[in-house]
Amino acid sequence: MKKLFYILLLLCPVTVCAQLNWDKSSPLYSWINVGNAGFSAGEGHYISIAFNQAGDPYVAYQDWGNNWHATVIKFNGTNWVNVGNAGFSANVVYWTKIAFSPSDGQPYVAYEDAATFNKATVMKFDGTQWVNVGNAGFTAGISDCTSLTFSPSGQPYVAYVDEENSFKVSVMKFDGTNWVYVGAAGFSIAESWRPNLAFSYSGQPYIAFEDGGDYSRASVMKFDGTNWVYVGNEGFSAGMVQYTSLAFNPADSLPYVAYEDAMYSYKAIVKKFDGTNWVYVGNAGFSAGSVAFMNLAISQAGEPYVAFQDSLNSAKATLMKFNGTNWVYVGNAGFSAGAALWASFAFSPSEQPFVAYADGGNLNKATVMKYDSVMVGVSESAKLYFSIYPNPSSYQITIETSANPSKSQLSISNINGQELITRQITASKTQLDISSLPSGVYFVRLTSEKCVVTGKFIKQ
Repeated sequence: MKKLFYILLLLCPVTVCAQLNWDKSSPLYSWINVGNAGFSAGEGHYISIAFNQAGDPYVAYQDWGNNWHATVIKFNGTNWVNVGNAGFSANVVYWTKIAFSPSDGQPYVAYEDAATFNKATVMKFDGTQWVNVGNAGFTAGISDCTSLTFSPSGQPYVAYVDEENSFKVSVMKFDGTNWVYVGAAGFSIAESWRPNLAFSYSGQPYIAFEDGGDYSRASVMKFDGTNWVYVGNEGFSAGMVQYTSLAFNPADSLPYVAYEDAMYSYKAIVKKFDGTNWVYVGNAGFSAGSVAFMNLAISQAGEPYVAFQDSLNSAKATLMKFNGTNWVYVGNAGFSAGAALWASFAFSPSEQPFVAYADGGNLNKATVMKYDSVMVGVSESAKLYFSIYPNPSSYQITIETSANPSKSQLSISNINGQELITRQITASKTQLDISSLPSGVYFVRLTSEKCVVTGKFIKQ
């Protein structure tokens, strides 16, 4: 009887319009839009995503729909809504970066501020409006590539390329009254680029950057309480790098760095510092092709994830993770609708991967996608009619549905979650040739305007 029940469950399609427990291994999970794709008023550049303690995603960006000023928008569970006024900065901004204070839970945004001759400004949302943290334009000169993070005690830190100090790297922190240097201003040996700041679990600030003092190879430095000192060898990458991204692994407390390396055809690299040397995590150059806009984050279980713009998939967004042995794709490679510019990656508090980017498939407006159940967030009062026959089949199946043909899409995936067939529904009955598919179990997903229906069939 139990065997019969599972056979019937396999062959019968299921209409479900409620949230399931998140399971990354399920073939019914894929990359889905969070709210509408292309939700910003105009193009969104210098995109940065972060989560508040309640798990709401916030996105900061240079808002082309508001005169290139800064805008922050959050997803309230249904729609993307402005946090304070759209375009709240005094003038044009660059290098927007958002982070949440562990002290008051409020969002802070750092950026290069055209209103102060391109010096750095940090603002926070006080619950009603955006207000300056200390003075606007607090750096001595132009600040490129701003990076914002918080110390464990709640102090905001900003790293940047300091044009007042020969384009070297500087770090400043807000002491409650003023912005003050952490160590010496312009502490890197020479002109450098794209500093990325993070704190160790013992509370020390670390910074990764493209080190002009070592032919633009990757370097990491830490502040020892007095000076900035190298962690391992300076310039430890094989070649010139771009898009350095730094994170600490909660499983082993070690610093990890991701970057693209010219010696590996600008493919993705991740290294960790083992206490003595920087060593590769998995294969060097593990991405299929060259990458851009690298973002590294590490799960609480200790799995490193890297999101990037993928040159071999039409510059679309791709996410990979290291499973302890190999780097593997999370969902489909190149999952975005179009080219993904300014990609930013973060985990939600429940560790769902979210990627925000300027969406080439939607006029470079901001889009956020998450890897989740295809059934999350959809509801419908009446169940959608859906059937698959013959089942099992060797050559052809017919999928019959009551869904609106102009607003429904069909996809077929194997048990590994690989999407093999996609089709826009054009009639109530759709016939599919499955003769080329290997024998086995396959999953059918029908996405209508209001609901998602899933079913299974057996290819004999």
